[in-house]
Amino acid sequence: QLQLVESGGGLVQPGGSLRLSCAASGFTFHYSAVGWFRQAPGKEREGVSSISSLGISTNYADSVKGRFTISRDNAKNTVYLQMNSLKPEDTAIYYCAASSQSRATMRETDFGSWGQGTQVTVSS
Repeated sequence: QLQLVESGGGLVQPGGSLRLSCAASGFTFHYSAVGWFRQAPGKEREGVSSISSLGISTNYADSVKGRFTISRDNAKNTVYLQMNSLKPEDTAIYYCAASSQSRATMRETDFGSWGQGTQVTVSS
């Protein structure tokens, strides 16, 4: 079982950047794919990005492809989401989650451990 804590959210203007961090505790972190999900008010939670256990494979939602970059540092038990060229529609609570799989899955049901979320607001 993994405990995940997100940080790095905040208020940013359109076109700006933020880097989210997901710090994990647990011995199985290096075996786990990690995903980022987001949920905006009145909308269902959606997958944003995921990364395989070794960081070799990544997956991105079409809406963020080319703007967001997921990475991980297994020595630090941390996964990052670099968000550039932010748009108002990126406004949401962002969650990181760990999967029992090692593949870069984007299927929500594959993730069993979830963080508490961090708010990202993109507004002028």
